[in-house]
Amino acid sequence: MAEDVAIIGIGMHPFGRHENTGMEMGAYAARAAMKDAGCDWSDVNYAFGGSASAGNADSMVSTLGLTGLPFINVANGCATGGSALISAYNAINAGAADVCMAIGFDKHEKGAFAPDPASHGVGQWYGDTGLMLTTQFFGMKIQRYMHQFGISESTLAKVAVKNFHNGSLNENAWRRKPLTEEEVLNSLMLSNPLTQYMFCSPGEGAVALVLARGDIAKKFQTKPVYLRSAVLRSRPFGSFEVFNSWLSPDRGNSPSVGAAAAAFKMAGMGPSDMDIVQVQDTESGAEIMHMAECGFCEDGEQEDLIQSGATNLDGRLPINTDGGCLANGEPIGASGLRQVYESALQLRGDAGTHQVPKPIKTAFTHVYGAPGISACTVLSN
Repeated sequence: MAEDVAIIGIGMHPFGRHENTGMEMGAYAARAAMKDAGCDWSDVNYAFGGSASAGNADSMVSTLGLTGLPFINVANGCATGGSALISAYNAINAGAADVCMAIGFDKHEKGAFAPDPASHGVGQWYGDTGLMLTTQFFGMKIQRYMHQFGISESTLAKVAVKNFHNGSLNENAWRRKPLTEEEVLNSLMLSNPLTQYMFCSPGEGAVALVLARGDIAKKFQTKPVYLRSAVLRSRPFGSFEVFNSWLSPDRGNSPSVGAAAAAFKMAGMGPSDMDIVQVQDTESGAEIMHMAECGFCEDGEQEDLIQSGATNLDGRLPINTDGGCLANGEPIGASGLRQVYESALQLRGDAGTHQVPKPIKTAFTHVYGAPGISACTVLSN
């Protein structure tokens, strides 16, 4: 039977553009998480971490301390942080450690991601013809979804407005300027129907979490948050993915459908039990589609939910309470852990100016990325 696993420490280096290296940001987050947990590096029995562009996480031992602990590098695209967390969770459940760290960090160059087709198992022709452009892929995907399920451009813009508003209240966010619906809709069209302010940007930042066995958590932290499940799924047959050069005529579900369902099953809860939600918002359309894929509504119901303000900070189901990827940017290694950091902060009541005004006891996180991978968690206090 699985152990109770608690998050006893959270640390974050603000997202954005910074002078220090990705590794330095990672060490900053690690120290902040240990300070929050009231523990030392020597108390950590196992560590898992990763970065897409900023070096091997295990190299941080030269800065944090040469204690000899097992430190495993994790590389899993946008699910790198989530995969590090799942690894730490499993290590505690397996009895391999009492205290673990999960860490993710990155420092990406300015401009769009420039992935190598060969590293994703597709031919060079796929990149040469422009088919690996994520902007193009997401534009096509949400255009089809809007046509099928009656989602308006106004709703697409309102997602960005909400997330930039939430980010303006979050001291760790990169984009701190609120935008109006008109500003979002009238910004540069990048890939119809998605405009410039509907997309997130590659960025920089780091997040570290310290986990412990549930029965010892309060020795470190007076307000532990319990990780009720941590699940990852890769793409099933027929899913529509950006770095896949063909698509079956028999459409299948997104990996997010399976990951969310498995996370809820493991936690013994359902979507209706969640008080706050963080879902991937690489662009505005992603948040809309993932709401349904993760079970929080039926396809098409997002139109009324978003227009009514139900997903706002003071709404019935607050989504992306820290501003999501739109306001924070996406340092790949840290992005999924940022969602868990934010959920823990909210559950502890420590989110300050962007704290959800209602009492909350549960939270759900979901990260999604190429080439079709999704990691989800359920948390409670």
